[in-house]
Amino acid sequence: MSMTPETPLPPPGPARLRPIPLLIFSSRWLQLPLYVGLIVGQAVYAVLFLKELWHLVTHAMDFSEQQIMLVVLGLIDVVMISNLLVMVIVGGYETFVSRLNLEGHPDEPEWLSHVNASVLKIKLAMAIIGISSIHLLRTFIEAGNLGGVDRTTNYTETGVMWQTIIHIVFIISAVGIAYVDRLLSDTEKAAHAAHAGALH
Repeated sequence: MSMTPETPLPPPGPARLRPIPLLIFSSRWLQLPLYVGLIVGQAVYAVLFLKELWHLVTHAMDFSEQQIMLVVLGLIDVVMISNLLVMVIVGGYETFVSRLNLEGHPDEPEWLSHVNASVLKIKLAMAIIGISSIHLLRTFIEAGNLGGVDRTTNYTETGVMWQTIIHIVFIISAVGIAYVDRLLSDTEKAAHAAHAGALH
C-alpha cells in the first residue's frame, strides 16, 4: 500500500533505553515511598489542626485575646507547613518522578503548569520564609506576654536575637536563589536568541 503525501506519518515511539540507562532512570521510583511518607505527614498535620481548632472552640471563653491570637497563629503555622508539603509532594513528584497528567483537570494547580526545579526551589524558599515569619511573630507575642525576655524563660534575648538572624538569613537566601535563577534564565534566553539568529 503506497502512502500519499496527505497520509500522516505514525508518531515515533518512545526510545528504548539500554539496560544500564534504564536502571538509572527507573531509580527515580525509589522516591515514591518518600512522597507517600509525606502524605502520611500531611494527614498527621490535618489531625493536629483539627485538635488545635477544637481546643480553641471549647476554651475560647477562657482565653484572653492574645492567647486566642497565639492559637490562631499556631493554626496558620500548621496550614503553611501543610501548603509546603503539598508543593513538595505534587511539584516534586511531577518534576522528579513522573507526570501527573492533570492537563484540563478543573482542580489543576495554576503553578503546576510551569513548575520546574528552579520554580519549585523558589516557592519552597518563600514558603519557609512565611513559616519562619509566623514562628518569629509568635515568639515576639509570647515574649511580650512575659513582660520582656529573661533567662528564666525559653525566650532569652539571645534566643530571640538568633531566631531573628535566622529569619533574615532565610530572606537573603531566597533573594539570592531568585537572583541566580534570573541570571540563568537570562543566559538561556540569550543563548536561544543567538542560536535562532545563527539559523537565520
